[in-house]
Amino acid sequence: MKGLRLYKKEKLRSAVAIDQLFSRGSGAFSAIAYPLRAVWRNNPRRKSDAPVAFVISVPKKRLRHAVDRVAMRRKIREAYRLARPEYTMPEGTRIDLAFVYVADRLTDYASVSHAVEKLMTKVVQSLSVNTDEPAQ
Repeated sequence: MKGLRLYKKEKLRSAVAIDQLFSRGSGAFSAIAYPLRAVWRNNPRRKSDAPVAFVISVPKKRLRHAVDRVAMRRKIREAYRLARPEYTMPEGTRIDLAFVYVADRLTDYASVSHAVEKLMTKVVQSLSVNTDEPAQ
């Protein structure tokens, strides 16, 4: 993959994979960097050859207006797109990653970008440590 483009194979689209990511006892790790929460797990059965497949969730409970939810999704996607090349995943890993928005109001791009960078650092650290304990 060249450049900073987000490819379709990097998007987590499988309903089964998303359910497994959020189910209890699935071996998923979680971390919070306000205004985002990240949930990730190793998924070697995924068919895509991308090292990370991600999904973004902005709950209607947090932001009531669709315009605001779309704006936050775009900010999170852009922050991930720009931060992704800085973090290299170990060879052969397949990670499912979800970003969940936890703030009650719109936040600026700078805080979202900082949160994405902190969460990506925690994801990479958890992969290098290979522990069963969630990264906090």
